[in-house]
Amino acid sequence: MTSSDNKRSRILSILTISILMVSVAAVGFSGHVEAGENDVEFTILHTNDEHSALIPHSPAVDHDPGDAEDPTIGGSARLATAVREAREERDENVLLFNAGDFLGGSAFGWLAPEEGYAVELQLMQEMGYDAVIIGNHEYDYGTDVLADYLIDAGYPEKHEDTTVLASNTEAPAEHPLAQKDLYRDTALFELDGGITLGTFGLIGKDAVEVSAFTDDVEFTSQHETADRMVNKLEEKGADIVVAITHSGVDEDKELAREVPGIDIIVGGHCHTPLYEPIKESDTVIVQARSRLEYLGSLDLAYDTETGNLRVLNQENGRDFLTKIDGRFQPDPDISQSINGHKKGLNELVSEKTHGRYQDVMEVVARSDFTITRDPPMEETPMGNFVTDAMRSVTGNVTGERVDVAIQANGNIRGDIVPGSMPRGALTFYDIVETVGLGYGDDGYAGYPVVSLYLTGEEVRRVLEVAVLLEELMSNSYFLQFSGVRYEYAPDNAVLFTVPFMDLPIPTGRAVTEAELYTGEGIQDSEEYTELEKGDERLYHVVTDSHVLSFLPVIGDMVSSLEVRPKNREGERVHPDDFDLLTVHREDDTELKVWETVVEHAASQPEKDGIPSIPEYYADSSGRMNRTWSFPYVWLIYIILVIAALGTVVLIIRRRKKIDTSEDD
Repeated sequence: MTSSDNKRSRILSILTISILMVSVAAVGFSGHVEAGENDVEFTILHTNDEHSALIPHSPAVDHDPGDAEDPTIGGSARLATAVREAREERDENVLLFNAGDFLGGSAFGWLAPEEGYAVELQLMQEMGYDAVIIGNHEYDYGTDVLADYLIDAGYPEKHEDTTVLASNTEAPAEHPLAQKDLYRDTALFELDGGITLGTFGLIGKDAVEVSAFTDDVEFTSQHETADRMVNKLEEKGADIVVAITHSGVDEDKELAREVPGIDIIVGGHCHTPLYEPIKESDTVIVQARSRLEYLGSLDLAYDTETGNLRVLNQENGRDFLTKIDGRFQPDPDISQSINGHKKGLNELVSEKTHGRYQDVMEVVARSDFTITRDPPMEETPMGNFVTDAMRSVTGNVTGERVDVAIQANGNIRGDIVPGSMPRGALTFYDIVETVGLGYGDDGYAGYPVVSLYLTGEEVRRVLEVAVLLEELMSNSYFLQFSGVRYEYAPDNAVLFTVPFMDLPIPTGRAVTEAELYTGEGIQDSEEYTELEKGDERLYHVVTDSHVLSFLPVIGDMVSSLEVRPKNREGERVHPDDFDLLTVHREDDTELKVWETVVEHAASQPEKDGIPSIPEYYADSSGRMNRTWSFPYVWLIYIILVIAALGTVVLIIRRRKKIDTSEDD
C-alpha cells in the first residue's frame, strides 16, 4: 500500500469514528433510535421558582382571559390547561414536579402568614403535582409560618397526593416541621410498564446562604445526602432516580459529576431556561426558568432489559420548554380558586393601606417606559427608584431628613413594566411584585425599613463594601444607593487573594471620590458636598432589615471596613437589638419597603390627573461611576520584580567578586 493510500485510509477511519461518535451522542441524548420492545416511555413535566405568580404578568394589568393575543405570560390557570393537554396527549406515565420557591414574590405570597391560607400549594395539589420541594423562599416568613402553611395545605395526609420533599433539611426534633411529618426525604412512583421511579429533594448551598429566616433548621451536605438517597431509593427498588433540586445549574452539574446513580436532575433557583437539557456525566439536567413562564417537558424511554434511559423529545417533535401564554385558555376551576384568593388578598391590602387601595389591580401611576433593574452589577433605574422611595418616604414618616438609602439587587425582583390597557398603567400589584419580599416582626409580609446613623467615614466604608461585594459575590449582593455619588476603581477592591485559602485581602481604597447629595427630592441636581475620609459626623441612613443583617459582616472580618450602626444619639446598636431600628408609622405599624415604593410612585407630579413617573428614571443617572486607577496589586508585582532583579544583580556581583579573588 502506498503512502497516499495509507493517508486516505487514516482519513476514512477518522471520518468513520467521528460519524459513529456523533451518532452515539445523538442516541444517548436525543433518542434517535428505534423503540425497543423493552422500552417503557414516560414523561416528566416540571416547573420551578413560581414565586406566587398565580396570575399572568409582565404586566398583570394587560391580562385579558378572552384574548388569544394577550401579551402576558404565565398564570396558574393557563398552566393547568397546559398540564391537562400534555397528559391527554401522552395518555399515561406522566409525572409533574416542582423544584422549589413556589412562595415569595407577588402579593399573593403575602397570604402565606395569614391563618388558613396555603394558596400556592393548594393550587399545585389541584393541578396534580406529584412532588414539590422546599426552596429558600419557602423560609421567607420563618419556619413556624412554613409549618403552619403546610398544615393548612393538608399535610401530612396530603403527601399521598403531592409529596413535599426536603432530603437535606433537618428541623429540630421539637419543631412542628419534624414532629408532624410535614416533609419527607424520598418518594416512589410506580409507572405503567413495571418500572419504579424514585425521587428526593435538595436545597443547594447558595440557596441556603440566601435563605432569610431558617431559624434552627439545619442543612446537611448536598452530595453526602444525595449519595445516601440514591442508595436508599435503589434499595427500595427504584429503576430510575430523579433528584429535584433548588440549587442552580452550576451546583446541579457538580452534583451530577460527584454523585453517581442520578439519572435526572429537575432543577431550580437560578431561573435558567434550559431550552435543551444539559448532559453532565450520565445525568440529564433540566430547568424551566421562573414565574410559570414555561412548562418543562422531558419525554423519556427506559429499557427494562439494559437499564438505558433515552430522551425522546426530538424524536417526538416536542419542545423541552412550552411557553405559557394566551394560547392556553385558563382552566375554569383554577381560575375560580384564584379569584377567591384574590378577594382575601384585597382585604389584606385594604387593611395594610388603611383603605387607600382596595383592589390590587388599582392603577397607582403611569409611565411611558419600563423602569428596569438591568444591567446586573451596575447602577440601574430600578435601583434608583427604589432607594429614592426609601429615602424620601422614610424621611416623611420619621420627620427627619434621610441622607442615604441602600438596597440590594436581590431584594429587587424585576422591572416595573407599564401596561397598555390602559396605556402606561402601573398597578399596585405590578409595583409590589418587584419589592414585596420579606417579613416583619409585626407578622405581616414585606421587609421593614430600618433607620440608623453612620459616620461619614462609615458611609465611605459601606461604599467600599459595595465595591468588594461586586468583585466577590453575585448580582444579588450588589448594592444600590440614593443620596450619594461616587467613583471607584473595581480593580483596586482586592489587593490579592491568598493562595490555597481563596481568601481575598481588601484594600479599602477602591473608592476614589464620594459625594453626599444635599438637594431636595430625587437626585437630579448638582447639589453635592464631598464626603471625606475620616468624617465623624453622623448621617441618617435607611435600608431594610435583611440588608442591615449582612452590612456589618465584612467589617467583622476586616477591621478597616467596620461599620457600627448607631441610633440618633450616636450610641452603637448591637445586632441582637437591630429590631429597635425598625421604622414605625404613627399607628405603630412597620413601614415596609413596598409601601415606600408605592407611595413614591403615587407622589409623582400628575399628568392628566394621574401621577406620572419622570423621565429621570428611564435611565441610570451617574450615581456609581467606574474609573481606572493604577491597580495596587501591580505595585506588589513591580516590587517583587525589582526584588528579583536586585537579587540577580547581587548574585552576579558576588560571583564577579569570587572570580576576581580566584584570579588574584
